[in-house]
Amino acid sequence: MDTKERLNLIKQVGEEIIQEDELKKLLESGEELIAYDGFEPSGQIHIAQGILRAINVNKMIKAGVKFRMWVADWHAMANNKMGGDLEKIKIVGKYFIEVWRASGMDLSKVEFLWASDMAKNPDYWKLVVQVGKSNALKRFIRTAEMMGREESLDKLTGAHIIYSCMQVADIFMLKAKITQLGMDQRKVNMLAREVGPMLGFWKPVVVSHHMLMGLGKPASVQADALQRTIEVKMSKSKPDTAVFMTDTTEDIVRKINKAYCLEGDIKENPILEYYKYIIFESFERLKIQDLRIERPEKFGGNLSFKTFEELEKTFSEKKVHPMDLKATLSKLLDQLIEPVRRHFEEDPEAKKLLEQVRSFQVTR
Repeated sequence: MDTKERLNLIKQVGEEIIQEDELKKLLESGEELIAYDGFEPSGQIHIAQGILRAINVNKMIKAGVKFRMWVADWHAMANNKMGGDLEKIKIVGKYFIEVWRASGMDLSKVEFLWASDMAKNPDYWKLVVQVGKSNALKRFIRTAEMMGREESLDKLTGAHIIYSCMQVADIFMLKAKITQLGMDQRKVNMLAREVGPMLGFWKPVVVSHHMLMGLGKPASVQADALQRTIEVKMSKSKPDTAVFMTDTTEDIVRKINKAYCLEGDIKENPILEYYKYIIFESFERLKIQDLRIERPEKFGGNLSFKTFEELEKTFSEKKVHPMDLKATLSKLLDQLIEPVRRHFEEDPEAKKLLEQVRSFQVTR
């Protein structure tokens, strides 16, 4: 695979890449490239964290990038996930890894590393302090959206500021030349690009993936773009706005049937987003060559689509009804999630982890 092909694969992952010319130089350098992605273990895992993350990681791996997946257990503790209970957080982290194992992620090129192990290294904390000294407090406060919290002093704790410093330090301790996280992490990654050269490191290339919408009615199109991203992305605190990786068939059908999908409207439509970012990226896993929407002859008969663009155009022309889209989507999502459900039913260790996670009280 030549540089252009590798770059195009990564561009499929990145809704925004800062900077593309820097990424091209990295790909041409011949050096082993490390991408970092981090996650806070925080309750049951939804489809954006599960299948969509596996899709993105596999594309990056195919482009010749090795992944260091950062199990940010200390960060979750700082952010009061699972009530700040580190032992519970670690159990959830192990559960996340089991989900990816069953979701088709190419784990041969993924290394899972734990923040709690890095926390034993004094050089890490030295770097965290150096990062903290690099800017005024207000600069770190502006990165608060990465934790899904408002930029407000009265809602932030000292731990949240340490969190920002830790996340920047993580990138350099992991030797990651590329960060591959969601658009909601953009501000802290930009801080890393600023701080890196100041501390004798590099400017990491930022590959920010799309944040999949929640299934509920989206925020007003007049809302601030970043606030809209925070509001509409999948939320564990509103379980019916997200499909979870161990949901039953009945759960999936109920959630998809309730989902917002205005006929003919292709803007901020979560059902179309599921098709674009999950279904059309999973043809091989689903063992299909096109999308088939089955419907009675009296409603126009069956339809088939090779590309998302064809589906979007047909929907915008009101030639396919939202309920037809939803029925097909429910069936295909159920097929994608079935191997994960089966893994957690048949593997004793995975089953135990899921039972423990379900017993925990999920907190922000």
